[in-house]
Amino acid sequence: MHTNYYFLRQLAPALTHQLASYKVATCFSQEKDELVIGLTNGTAEFWLRAQLTATFTVLALPETFYRARANSVDLLPGLLNQEVAEVRAVPNDRVLQLRFQSGATLLLKLYGPRPNAIFRPTPDAPAELFHQRYAADAEIQPLSANENVSPALPPKTEEEQGDKASTVNPLKRYPALADLPTRYLRTQGYDPAPLAFKEQLIQQVLVLLENPAAFYLVVVEGRTRLSLLPVGEVERTLPPDPIAALRLFVPLTLGRRAHETELQQVRQSLERRADEATTSASMARTRLYDLEHTAGYRQTADLIMAHLSQIPAGASSVEVVDFYQDNQPRLIKLKPTETPQRTAQNLYRKAKNQQIESRQLTERVERREAEAFWCLERLEELEKLPPDLRTLRAWRKQHQLEPEAKTKEAQELPFKVFEDGGFTILVGRNAQNNDLLTQRYAHKDDLWLHAKDVSGSHVVIKHRAGQPVPEPVVEHAAQLAAWYSRRQNDSLCPVTVTPKKFVRKPKGALPGQVVVEREKVVLVVPANPFERNGTL
Repeated sequence: MHTNYYFLRQLAPALTHQLASYKVATCFSQEKDELVIGLTNGTAEFWLRAQLTATFTVLALPETFYRARANSVDLLPGLLNQEVAEVRAVPNDRVLQLRFQSGATLLLKLYGPRPNAIFRPTPDAPAELFHQRYAADAEIQPLSANENVSPALPPKTEEEQGDKASTVNPLKRYPALADLPTRYLRTQGYDPAPLAFKEQLIQQVLVLLENPAAFYLVVVEGRTRLSLLPVGEVERTLPPDPIAALRLFVPLTLGRRAHETELQQVRQSLERRADEATTSASMARTRLYDLEHTAGYRQTADLIMAHLSQIPAGASSVEVVDFYQDNQPRLIKLKPTETPQRTAQNLYRKAKNQQIESRQLTERVERREAEAFWCLERLEELEKLPPDLRTLRAWRKQHQLEPEAKTKEAQELPFKVFEDGGFTILVGRNAQNNDLLTQRYAHKDDLWLHAKDVSGSHVVIKHRAGQPVPEPVVEHAAQLAAWYSRRQNDSLCPVTVTPKKFVRKPKGALPGQVVVEREKVVLVVPANPFERNGTL
């Protein structure tokens, strides 16, 4: 109810009393959807901070405020030096009006979906809007100095209600009551009550709202709320001081919202990592099974060499007796343009790569299953943490789960940019772009990757001090190097991985050409592992 009419009705006179003889000293914004107004009476200061965002609209009253040196912009210059005359709540609405001695007005429209601030230097002057996109707000007129403020809409008489009085819901005549008073009414037996008793209950609640004995910090459906009625889970009962209540409620709620947001981000990140690791391990196991239970390249090469005398020159296939499969007949396809010996030699080379692939697949299964188990353990720990933002952030730091913040430089780089596990992966777009990436943007300690023996994009994993690059990140970057190369359609691609300090460009070399002095080769399936996340 911190933006509800009945709370604003309590806040307005308190602000009028507090801001007597105060003048506006500054008006600015240093965050998106934020309007900060500083007032002073010459000896003391008072701050209004309106957060005009659709996700959480709130008027905060911090006891002090420090303006940032950068990213801060002055707003509403006509508001400066205006002396506050009166603060009023617009009847039955979520609008707070500041009227100044000169006749200027500032309306704080605290609607959840479309909040705004509307300033008029004089009653007849055009409106100056904080959110220009809500142009219709310029038609909202301020209250005049002598306009009466009615506390609530009067109930209709039986004649006005007509013949359908027995079916009318009286709450519809009081839209300013909103959800918490309605919830409170239902705890008092409102729904099954006859019409006359419903009206009586509403009038009793209106009396409580117009003259609250206390304010309450309550939790309703998991959200912390400021209420004028004891509804939901009451955490604290506060004196009926609206300024003090806001100063307690706003930072508490913002902290809890930040905690809930970060908690959800960590939970989703761990669940995603566990799912990806499990899927990767499962795919690796499937591939490993296929390699172990199908005729391999070596077996095929052995059969060709054992039946050389039966293979005529230029044959496109040959049927042989497979002594690996209980002497069953087997048809082997050949290339008419090469000799059977050459075909067997190529198959033996592929068999050697197949052995390397099997070893790497076994390591990948172990590594990814261990990663999935680690993520599940962290998820269990996460649910047991106390609901405190500082504790959560310390836990994130302990397990290296800090949020992945993209730097401005990374966002503006002329390369394909991917984020994985807190590491930035850069991919060149063409030969000239590869040179730019490797020669100008890559640091000597960055990891450099490239599909082996074919043309393709240079890939760089940016170094992070004190943090070795995890194997899954190297694997994903290697997949990108294979994907953005001429081996994109191969079932398996060898990829060179080396620190950038072992990569040099010879004098006179063509764009994109480099020499690698030391390397490690990994075999991966060409793919863009970030496509499912919508990364370009």
